[in-house]
Amino acid sequence: MNAQASSKTLKALHTAQRDDIGDLVTRRPVPGPGLAQVDPFLFLNHHGPQTYGPNNAGLPFGPHPHRGFETVTFILEGELAHRDSAGHESIIKAGGVQWMTAGSGLVHAEVSPEGFLRDGGPLELLQLWVNLPGHLKMTPPRYVGLQADQIPAVAVDKGQATVRLISGTWGGHTGPIPSLTGVFMSTIELAAGGKAGFGSLSGRNVFLYVISGEVRVNGQPTPAWTLAELDLAGDRLEIEAGKTGARVLFGHAEPIGEPVFAHGPFVMNTREEIVEAIRDYNAGLFDNVSA
Repeated sequence: MNAQASSKTLKALHTAQRDDIGDLVTRRPVPGPGLAQVDPFLFLNHHGPQTYGPNNAGLPFGPHPHRGFETVTFILEGELAHRDSAGHESIIKAGGVQWMTAGSGLVHAEVSPEGFLRDGGPLELLQLWVNLPGHLKMTPPRYVGLQADQIPAVAVDKGQATVRLISGTWGGHTGPIPSLTGVFMSTIELAAGGKAGFGSLSGRNVFLYVISGEVRVNGQPTPAWTLAELDLAGDRLEIEAGKTGARVLFGHAEPIGEPVFAHGPFVMNTREEIVEAIRDYNAGLFDNVSA
């Protein structure tokens, strides 16, 4: 079989829909019109890019609960402070990543640090929700926060592209976060005309979102703020930047193939499990979890 025959097919492009949260510029490509999820990837919010002035109110994500899935937060510009009921606390700066497994349930807050509130500055974040299969939904919560220099930066195409490897294995390198479900996750920075290619993708759903610039996905133009929906069967994928360079969120995983019953901050398999999650949260059980 030749390389072209085994390439993943671009099925559709999904433009992120504008859905601001107060003064926080927000775009969301999934869920959206025509695309409920990219199993197991459930949800992506793209906040910013924007610049906050001095003495600002910061991010609006005070304490709130989660159960049944994982959140992966990419700090592209600015800073993000995290604190949760399992005792995890960190301030992650530009280029870093937070990977939180809500699992059986916790309460967390994602807010701007005091320095950012005082001085302001540029801000751009991505938050991706990754589903967990039924047998892992009640796994103990965990949290990993990484600064930029803790994430391997793998140069390819004679330095014209850099793959920042967060989880999974690629090019002889392994990302620092071990995924419970074998998720590959990275961000890719491409200079003008830079390329990055990936294989062994058959049977895995690709999550490919263009953060900035324009790329060609297996030869098909894909602009900024767009999610590329690809087929499950194809094995290979090439991402090539246009004339101005680009930044891409790129991940892939085996689909879970289970029912998804979501209600606000909870993602379970059944309505009964959602009712139980709400009951447990209201009873204060999420405030007493142990990592």
